[in-house]
Amino acid sequence: MSKRKDRERFLAQKQLNPDYVGFRGHALGAGVEPTTQLESITCTRCGRKRNVAAGVALEHSGDYICSTCEDELETESSDEDQTNP
Repeated sequence: MSKRKDRERFLAQKQLNPDYVGFRGHALGAGVEPTTQLESITCTRCGRKRNVAAGVALEHSGDYICSTCEDELETESSDEDQTNP
């Protein structure tokens, strides 16, 4: 990408958000805090290992259901609600 396009993109972001200071690296802008400890836990529904916060792993050690399976359960229950008036 050219410098002109970079500058135009920066100015467009700056117009949308006056506090925008530009890209400062992936490590600083990551969605997960670096101090969050992750632990591996197995989903009881699909059997896949997932990395979750240590507190969640302690609370749901035997009955953890991953977000993918939760979404599937929600869509299944909403489909059943729609078919059964």
